[in-house]
Amino acid sequence: MTAERDPADWSAVIAVFFLALVWWRLGIPSRIYFDEVHYVTAARHLLNGTRFNPEHPMLGKTVLAGAIAWLGDKPLYWRAPSALAGAIGLFAFARLMWFATQRRAVTLAAQFLLATNFLWFVESRIAMLDMVMAMLAMVGLWLCVSALRCPASARWRLAGGGIALGLALGAKWSVAPLLVVPGLVFARLKLADTGKRFLWAKDGGAVPGMSLPEAALWLGIVPLAVYWLTFWPAFHWTRLPVDPFDPIGWHQYMLQLQDSVVKPHPYRSQWWQWVINQRAIWYLYEVVDGVQRGIVLIGNPLTMLAGLPALIWCVWTGIRHDRRDALGFALLYLVSLAFWALSGKPVQFYYHYLLPGTFLMACLALALEDAWGRADRWRWLAPAVLVGSAALFAWFYPIISAAPLSGGKMSYEQWMWLRSWR
Repeated sequence: MTAERDPADWSAVIAVFFLALVWWRLGIPSRIYFDEVHYVTAARHLLNGTRFNPEHPMLGKTVLAGAIAWLGDKPLYWRAPSALAGAIGLFAFARLMWFATQRRAVTLAAQFLLATNFLWFVESRIAMLDMVMAMLAMVGLWLCVSALRCPASARWRLAGGGIALGLALGAKWSVAPLLVVPGLVFARLKLADTGKRFLWAKDGGAVPGMSLPEAALWLGIVPLAVYWLTFWPAFHWTRLPVDPFDPIGWHQYMLQLQDSVVKPHPYRSQWWQWVINQRAIWYLYEVVDGVQRGIVLIGNPLTMLAGLPALIWCVWTGIRHDRRDALGFALLYLVSLAFWALSGKPVQFYYHYLLPGTFLMACLALALEDAWGRADRWRWLAPAVLVGSAALFAWFYPIISAAPLSGGKMSYEQWMWLRSWR
């Protein structure tokens, strides 16, 4: 069987076009909106060396502070890090797909589905922590998976993957469950190949020549060390700095602050509502910059629901036919969603579905690839879903991009297909 050509060039083209679309009117609204009030303010305090928003890790806020310091304190510059992270993360997701599947069409289809799933686009246009976290998570997973395909460079790939995942955790804790996945996969494959010798054996496993303790260094110790180093600015706050030698005490304080937020929020939701795309968040809906505008965070009505049977198919075919790529992305979805389903955090929001929704697009692309490969009545599904995803993205674009709305206060009605989206 002839090896397929790496689609890295086309993946880069898609990422560049995505960035151009995100950048269009990125400075609008020309003021803080939604949770930018927390993170832009935190970045400003960080530049002054003072404590603010201590319940969240530091890296995302440090990146925002750097953008303000280097470029200026304007909306376009606050949001530039998220926009760039969105494009880089989209490319990294495509690289992850390629190294996981080694198939060109499914890689590009998954990247296109993610670019048009609404969540990735909306989060790339707001100065929050999520897109920096998601970008670093995709880079980390890309490097870890590529180590399986490139044994000659596996060591530096795993080390780079561990660093990227540690940085992702330093941006936002949403990525926490994914940090354990590469190490568990490495241990599982080592055990399968070497049996009782798996703890010290260098032969067999995901990366021949690498022992389990060395993998634990790159995938366990390094990420945690890098994560704690992201708190470096907090070690130098002018008042009440973080003690660099008391990470446990500081994290207990962070958890206490997060759990103290119990006041009901009009846009709060639960994980099962994310799965069925039931609950939206209005980031903006008012007259701003001279005209009525809106930004609503919902998932693409077609692909977010079509992804659910695709998820089931990935689990089934992964177990029945030993499809590691399908089972792997299904498990990434389930692990990242279970984090929130089992979390004790009292107030949760749909944007926490960003990572699970990303892996759901991978599952959907894999299922569509299977449908396309069948010479039967299901073949039409693949092009239909891709065209439908693009069409719905175009239809909803005004209400997810702060475009001018011509219908006044009731302009939003044409997009409100469910009462719960209002």
